Amino acid sequence: MNTRVLHTIAAGLVLSATSVSAQATDCATTASIAYEHAKVKNYEAAEEPLWKVRKECPTHSVATFQFGKKLLESKYKKATGAEKATLANELIALWKERFQYFPAKTKVGDMHSDIGQIMYDNKIGTADNQFVEFHKAYTDDKNNFKRPKKLYTYFSLLVDLQAAGKKELQDVFDLYDNITEKIEDEESKKAKTIATLSEKEESGAALSSKEKRNLKNAGINLRAYSKVKGGINQKLGELADCKNLIPLYNGQFEGKKDDINWLKGAAGRMSTKECTDDPLFFKLVEALHKADPSAKSAYYLGILALKDKKTSKALEYFNQSAQLETKASDKAKVYFRIGEVVKKQGNYSKARSYYKKALANKPSYGTAYLRIAAMIAKSANSCGTDVFSKRAVYWLAERYARKAGKVDPSLKKTAAATAANYKAKAPSKTDIFNNPGITSVKIGCWIGETVKVPKL
Repeated sequence: MNTRVLHTIAAGLVLSATSVSAQATDCATTASIAYEHAKVKNYEAAEEPLWKVRKECPTHSVATFQFGKKLLESKYKKATGAEKATLANELIALWKERFQYFPAKTKVGDMHSDIGQIMYDNKIGTADNQFVEFHKAYTDDKNNFKRPKKLYTYFSLLVDLQAAGKKELQDVFDLYDNITEKIEDEESKKAKTIATLSEKEESGAALSSKEKRNLKNAGINLRAYSKVKGGINQKLGELADCKNLIPLYNGQFEGKKDDINWLKGAAGRMSTKECTDDPLFFKLVEALHKADPSAKSAYYLGILALKDKKTSKALEYFNQSAQLETKASDKAKVYFRIGEVVKKQGNYSKARSYYKKALANKPSYGTAYLRIAAMIAKSANSCGTDVFSKRAVYWLAERYARKAGKVDPSLKKTAAATAANYKAKAPSKTDIFNNPGITSVKIGCWIGETVKVPKL
């Protein structure tokens, strides 16, 4: 090979390398320009370079798709009609491209539930198609399927498909149990944050800016989950009433009586819907306890014992159930039930301990706070030593009532009204003014707590 040819080849290689280098540099530069604009939400300026990177350098960075989603969502919120539908399809396409190029950095639960919600909101595809997206998200990546609205849509679609004869009623019940459990787990996390930070705030300690933000966000999310749970129960509606449950389970009993999971679900649903007077409930409990003596079967035997007015036996079963139960929310339900029985017997101190055990296992159990508040208020005369201290008991009752509304938004109105009632019975500003030396009141008898006197 002569020298001229070698020089020509060498020059070509240099030009080729320079071209590849320039192209790589161009991708990085263009991406940098796009990202900087997108970071400050200047999407109009970001759009052209961002889509250029998406088209020519799709593997450059997952940030291209993250900012692209924010850009499209911003336009989507402002759009109407045909433009909105077009943008909806673009969002779906963007998700699929992201998964194609960055599967390890794409959460399947987030992606498919988002696609399902976009399809549902914009009437893209059939109800079956929409349901498939949600179902894949929930079954393949449940941990990243969190948005309350998406959970409701998923369940709502299943109920509609069941009504159309495309799904079984048992499918609806199974998903209801599963989603309700997930929502309650999320509620407990948020309620625990609220209870912890509220207690710190009430003690007089200042919250950091991060803690204030966490408290605010926990409240927003808790209200959203509470609203969705109410919507899911409403959507389920009469499908889970005794008139539907009893014939359904009677028809399935013989074929399912050795299926422990089915027995647990059937007995649990009948208990929740208070179908416990029907002979079928006894058959379910008997079969369940025979097949698998457990926390659940002990709990249901306790319910039956209460119906027979065998209180001591019922408490024995309930305590056995609480000890065996491993699921926190179900353990809370058992402790609450024991608290109710003991409260009815007049043992307020013991009842409070069980209500607090319920709260320890399920921090969003607002009704437990209301029960404690009611017992405290009812004990005002017997736990105070003089007029002022007797009325001061209502401050403590008010505090517990307000906690109920904080950890369970569905009780907000009830808790607020109850707290206001207690506050009206507590010492007035005049009473506080006439007792200037009193800054706190130690409440005796079974209550054994100290309450601060509000500042004038």
